[in-house]
Amino acid sequence: MKKTASAKRASSDRPSLTPADWEQAALELMAEKGVSALGVEPLARRLAITKGSFYWHFSGRDDLLARALARWENQDRYHLKLALSADMQPVERLSQFVWRTSRQTLTHRIYLALCASPRDALVGPVLRRVTSRRIKYLSAAFRELGLKTSSARQRANLVYSSYVGYLQLQAQGLVPDRDEPAFNDYVEHVIETLVDVARRAAELGEQHQH
Repeated sequence: MKKTASAKRASSDRPSLTPADWEQAALELMAEKGVSALGVEPLARRLAITKGSFYWHFSGRDDLLARALARWENQDRYHLKLALSADMQPVERLSQFVWRTSRQTLTHRIYLALCASPRDALVGPVLRRVTSRRIKYLSAAFRELGLKTSSARQRANLVYSSYVGYLQLQAQGLVPDRDEPAFNDYVEHVIETLVDVARRAAELGEQHQH
């Protein structure tokens, strides 16, 4: 007995990709073209698969976006936890943060894309949580250096502003990328200006107290 057209279509629409595959592809698409570019049809074309197979895993575009963002946030939380538990002095942790975030890797391009849609109902809460978590991490390291709570928070905001601003300039091709010789000079300058100066200020504060 021959299969009907609908039966054939249902068979061909069976999922050949996992939800994780779709979520990762969604993150990559957003990193390249922004949150507004995310849609079921363009993503299916990108993956060279039928749109029908998408609905085996997701109820719609917003469901995919929410789960892709959750995937990205969980990865970011995991890596931040690893950095916090690393056996490094606070100056080293802060310096490593500057080095890591100055490289325009996928996760940083995703963050930049999300920054362009802060009012999106799904994007906004994730963006705020990730940003707050990262700034809290920086503040804790500056407090370990000896800065008071308010000063540590201000310094953390400054370092984080430098990170976000550099991503914006990189996207426009206005600053050196990681493969260019001037890149190392830039990162070392940021560390000297924002991290080492804070360390020296904390040390001076301790000397005055004694």
